[in-house]
Amino acid sequence: MDIAQFDLPRYLSMLPLFQEMKPPELQRLAQGSRLRQLARGDDVFTLGDPCNEFHVTVTGQIKLFAISPAGQEKIIEIVGPGNSFAEALMFTDKPYFINAQALTDTLLLSVSKQSVLQEIENDARFCMRMLAGLSRRLHGLVKDVQAYSLHSGVERVIGYLMRDLPEAGKRGAEESAQRVTLPVSKAAIASRLSMTPEYFSRVLHELEAKGLILIDKRDIHIPDPQRLTRYPLD
Repeated sequence: MDIAQFDLPRYLSMLPLFQEMKPPELQRLAQGSRLRQLARGDDVFTLGDPCNEFHVTVTGQIKLFAISPAGQEKIIEIVGPGNSFAEALMFTDKPYFINAQALTDTLLLSVSKQSVLQEIENDARFCMRMLAGLSRRLHGLVKDVQAYSLHSGVERVIGYLMRDLPEAGKRGAEESAQRVTLPVSKAAIASRLSMTPEYFSRVLHELEAKGLILIDKRDIHIPDPQRLTRYPLD
């Protein structure tokens, strides 16, 4: 992608946080933003770096992760296209307490804290939209903690496979077969689900042996989504 030809104000206008902003406001925000092309493995930030901006994944995948004292990596979140991260930390005046790294070739948008504060001063509604976004992220993290604490490994994997399927399927409506493409490596997804890669693979093969999924490299075919959601209760 040619960054020089990227229409930054237009892209900002399509993000939920900025979609109600007027063209002059979007132009000001774009002036306080920057685009970066990252290769797989490039750092966005590391533990202890100053936090003076928040970020949006335009294309690609970013992992947020921590390193244990023993040197083990734990992925906290995988941030895909159109999703933002580090907004809350930006307001604390503290350095990053986690790491962020590109899992794939990625186009990253970074919006400066100064630009955000200026827009908050100009329009309190912008602050409310940002708070709403932070609340959604907090809700998602709470659901993750609940899943790790209360759900089995099988239930976590099924939940991950079903999360991006049409909402109608989650409400119990009749559905046709679906396909899910794993956006990153199985090891990265396993870490995100607080599982070992070996256990994650065993669960996938268990589901395949039951006829609930078909595995084709990173493509997971789900012949009957409703049957998958009911397992292992059936």
